[in-house]
Amino acid sequence: MAERVPAALLFGAPGAGKGTQGKILGQVPGFYHLSCGEVFRTLDIHSDLGRTFYEYSSKGELVPDDVTVAMWKENLHAQVTLSIYKPHAEILVLDGIPRNVKQAELLEEHIDVKAIVHLVCRDMSAMLMRLRKRALRENRADDAREEVIRRRWEVYEHETRPVLDFYSPDLIHEVDAIGTPVQVLIHTMEALAPIHDELFGQQEMSGAL
Repeated sequence: MAERVPAALLFGAPGAGKGTQGKILGQVPGFYHLSCGEVFRTLDIHSDLGRTFYEYSSKGELVPDDVTVAMWKENLHAQVTLSIYKPHAEILVLDGIPRNVKQAELLEEHIDVKAIVHLVCRDMSAMLMRLRKRALRENRADDAREEVIRRRWEVYEHETRPVLDFYSPDLIHEVDAIGTPVQVLIHTMEALAPIHDELFGQQEMSGAL
């Protein structure tokens, strides 16, 4: 990809609902969702990348930046090549990346961040319950271990949350993460729909004529 693609970031602590919102947005015309976590979970754990990923994720640690960005670029390129993702007609919705300021710096070459939806949840007990339910539903045993969950929160506060300071405050839209997925989606779309219309609305109207 020679050009920077328009993107929106779903941001928030573990359990805030980034994946849920991303999956819903991915079904809305004009948005393409790419979850870094899902990309990693499809890795062959017997490959070099897979072993590196498991080594860190099993302890709740962040995967090294070079591995993360390399996997992201490789996967995104494949989506464009297969015409699954169309950067000239869709906003790329990312969750799980960037996870620290270094990754944000590396991604600047590839994405033009138009908005950041910051899913805010100040109730740790609600987050803990949400992650445990997800662990049962998706058979993700790591999410059921409280020590791993708490370690992820520590990593988020020290390494990921500072990413918000990397971007202009004008790009950040805070959304209360406590609520039904539909309620959260309404507020998320209030932030993203105007940006999508500004970027692609005119060409969509032209195509309809």
